[in-house]
Amino acid sequence: MESLPKKSSMSYQIAAKKARQIKGFYVHLFLFLLVNITWFVVMAFFDLLHTYSLYGFWGMGYGHVSMAVFWGLGLLLHGVLVFGGSWPLSKKWEQRKVQEIMDKDRQFWE
Repeated sequence: MESLPKKSSMSYQIAAKKARQIKGFYVHLFLFLLVNITWFVVMAFFDLLHTYSLYGFWGMGYGHVSMAVFWGLGLLLHGVLVFGGSWPLSKKWEQRKVQEIMDKDRQFWE
């Protein structure tokens, strides 16, 4: 059975940071769903889904659709940064760069 890396090791710190990022994304997703479903139920309960008012479903101000769309775009970006993102300066790129630097350093000392 393999032992877990020590808490002071670099690999443990990177893994712990990644776990916190994933947890943060899931908390963000949960809040997004909770708020939007609650808002939709409240709008349906008060029969405001068909009205076109400042606070209606298609509201001109901060209506449900605009809130869900823009928050959803932010959530999508959050997900890409945590789970994907192959463009420069993303988290994945950063991890590859850290590994590359560590490999070069290890080769230097061998």
